[in-house]
Amino acid sequence: MTIWTRISEALQALAKGESLSTVFDRLRTPPERSVAFTIAVIALAAKMAKADGLVTRDEVTAFREVFRIDPGEEDNAARVFNLARQDVAGFEEYAQRIGRMFDEQSETLCNLLEGLFHIAVADGDYHPDEDAFLSRVAEIFGLDEASFRAVRARFVADAPPDPYAVLGVRSDMPMDEIRKVWRNMVRECHPDRMQARGVPQEAVKLAEKRLTDINRAWEEINEDRRTGKHAN
Repeated sequence: MTIWTRISEALQALAKGESLSTVFDRLRTPPERSVAFTIAVIALAAKMAKADGLVTRDEVTAFREVFRIDPGEEDNAARVFNLARQDVAGFEEYAQRIGRMFDEQSETLCNLLEGLFHIAVADGDYHPDEDAFLSRVAEIFGLDEASFRAVRARFVADAPPDPYAVLGVRSDMPMDEIRKVWRNMVRECHPDRMQARGVPQEAVKLAEKRLTDINRAWEEINEDRRTGKHAN
């Protein structure tokens, strides 16, 4: 049984009236948590799409960049989207359930938020209602404002990403403190470490992009300090 078949069955159970808590309780352990993770992204993305009132082809393409769909699974994937649209559960309930499922893995929740950002900005228009939606999801996940701003700085193209915001540090922090933050972020989102914790493969894929952005921010800060723009 493929993951898309399992996802379809889970959403069918929801459509038939089974509670979200019952369905998610069955999906708490690996590898079934990959099913729960994917359902959460689909459901939250579908409900986020309602925030700006439009689901674009670019957003669908963005989803495919995170979740690889084999040609033979196209029908199952389409069924999942259709079932997700029929589900009447509010986005806050989905966010709460997935938040509790990964309550000891804040990096995984941050990766899920990044997946939603990836989809939200795919059409080139980051709507204020999408910003409010994602801010609320981050709050439910237990991510602080600094973490939300750090993710937003990497995805929203209204200005070049501030490397200090990407790392969630102040520009006046001593370099050794910034280095500690950077090293901790690299360690936490390293794919090998995440796989060892049983994190869903989709989250690992998102973490790989995050690792690239984190290292780029660190390099920019090093250059920033080298040229004397900020004192140590």
